[in-house]
Amino acid sequence: MTAIGYHASHEQFAPSDLLEWVQLADGHGFEHALASDHFHPWSEQQGESGFVWSWLGSAMEATDLTFGTVNAPGYRYHPAIVAQAAATLREMYPERFWLSVGSGQLLNEGVTGVDWPVKSERNARLEECTDVMRRLWDGQEVTHHGRIDVEQAMLYSRPETPPPVIGAALSEETAAWLAEWADGMITIATPDHEADADRVEAFRENAPEKPVYLKAQHSYDESDDAALEGAYEQWRTQCVPGTVTQELRTPEEYDELGEQITTDHVEENVRVSGTLEDHVDWLETDRELDVDRIFVHNVNTNQRAFIETFGETVLPALE
Repeated sequence: MTAIGYHASHEQFAPSDLLEWVQLADGHGFEHALASDHFHPWSEQQGESGFVWSWLGSAMEATDLTFGTVNAPGYRYHPAIVAQAAATLREMYPERFWLSVGSGQLLNEGVTGVDWPVKSERNARLEECTDVMRRLWDGQEVTHHGRIDVEQAMLYSRPETPPPVIGAALSEETAAWLAEWADGMITIATPDHEADADRVEAFRENAPEKPVYLKAQHSYDESDDAALEGAYEQWRTQCVPGTVTQELRTPEEYDELGEQITTDHVEENVRVSGTLEDHVDWLETDRELDVDRIFVHNVNTNQRAFIETFGETVLPALE
């Protein structure tokens, strides 16, 4: 049975509001949560970017949900610090924290003045950082010199079991590569269901027993028009095609590209509807991919209506 989780978007909501939303989600049948880790929002219109590692302690104490966050170690975060943060959460809340890792975007990682590498180099750095983190979770004293440097680092506070490392993939190539070393994969539902299936298959071919998670962008509101208006306002900068967005440095640059996006583009990328049956159908289609968890991100700001209505109607329908 595919479990349904709630996506906590730190780009869109103040940390105190997000704490309220995950508590509400916990009380309405959501089993898991995924939280974004951003320094900047995707748009000036969103206007938030709370520090997820501070927030996670409060959120895990206030709920019974499991939590994961997508992190790009090796740039604004040294992997030894990520390993320490993840180990602390996993020790305090056994088996409830997992770490997703990805190659990152300049929007977040560029704040340290990094010379932004090409994708192949970012992938190599990601795998190297993950190896360092795993060695620290194993209790080793780590000295390492490569793309990142570590000198005589050891984690003294460690959980009984290390956090699973779930790799983030947007392509078949990345999915197949992650199957070689990650503990699972998370990917994004796109308008092309066949491409989604191919990505999942590329991972499962070489890692059939490892979990696969899916993040799905929905926009539910009291009407189709309200759902579309909210999605256009909040999420159009994430409907820009291609990989160019990985190279943008500021929210203003995203907004400039977002001006070229129409409501039609948004509807092609976000599941927009005020009809609950549509959302049930979309999620049923996702479940055909045989994924372990689906994290639903309601991209508009009407979170209370989304959580309460999905908890009362959509989640029971999926059961």
